[in-house]
Amino acid sequence: MSDSMIGIIGVGLMGHGIASNLQKKGWRIGFLDYPGNQPTDGLVAGGAWSAGTPAELAERCDTIILVVTGTPQVEAVMTGDNGVLSAMEAGKVVIDCSTTVPDSTKKMAALVEKAGGSMLDAPMTRTPKEAAEGRLNLIVGGDEALFAQKLPMLQAFAENITYAGPVGSGHALKLLHNFVSLGFSAVLCEAAAASGKAGVDPKVLHDVLAHGGGAGVVLDRLSPFILEGETGGFRFTLANAFKDLDYYCTMAGDLDATSLVAGSIRDTYAVAVEGGAQARFVPELIELLSQAEVLSQKS
Repeated sequence: MSDSMIGIIGVGLMGHGIASNLQKKGWRIGFLDYPGNQPTDGLVAGGAWSAGTPAELAERCDTIILVVTGTPQVEAVMTGDNGVLSAMEAGKVVIDCSTTVPDSTKKMAALVEKAGGSMLDAPMTRTPKEAAEGRLNLIVGGDEALFAQKLPMLQAFAENITYAGPVGSGHALKLLHNFVSLGFSAVLCEAAAASGKAGVDPKVLHDVLAHGGGAGVVLDRLSPFILEGETGGFRFTLANAFKDLDYYCTMAGDLDATSLVAGSIRDTYAVAVEGGAQARFVPELIELLSQAEVLSQKS
């Protein structure tokens, strides 16, 4: 079946970039009308239409892309009242670009297949900046032939696309990636907070890290905050960071894998989230960890 109509559930910071780039590349799109969406006037002006329920969107679309927060949200839009599954039929495809627990992904895929459809998990890495530019990274799990069929569509909004293996593999690798990325972020944030208390000039700290073992993508993303107190392009909330680390720990438990370091990193983000900083961005963890009351909670 051709991608004559693509429906997007979740036109937030990441989903808006996906939607706009699909539209720019010539695909016809619809989206779920939802309060968490970014402004959609530009999409509508370009021919996009909105649906009131996931089922209505799925009825009119051949491919449904999910870009929601996590496992509970994916399961809700798939299996809830007027969910995607209620309109699933042969030939329809669900592509889940969210970050979820792999075991749930496999369960959702089984339900989609039972209803006659197919499913790929295609979680994203990078930030809203790259999403807007059509330069996301995707890690895709599912049937390899289906992946090949959908690749031209995925290339409309992604720069680097990796086929990971069977369904669920994409989400497993995304959690592994985010454990490493957010783990490095937590380490650098804690180091920057400590350096401030030691009276180290932020520019000197940055110079030493950039020419040594701290160099890399994570330092580059944190640099605007270290040097200028700006979050820059690293607009990933602390709530999402905690959620992803919690999912990783869940996956590690399911696999009976060691997660000693992951548990400590999760707890670092948990302190910030429990302190009311859910909506603040990862670079701001430096400021939060510099506060005496936060440090006292960790001790």
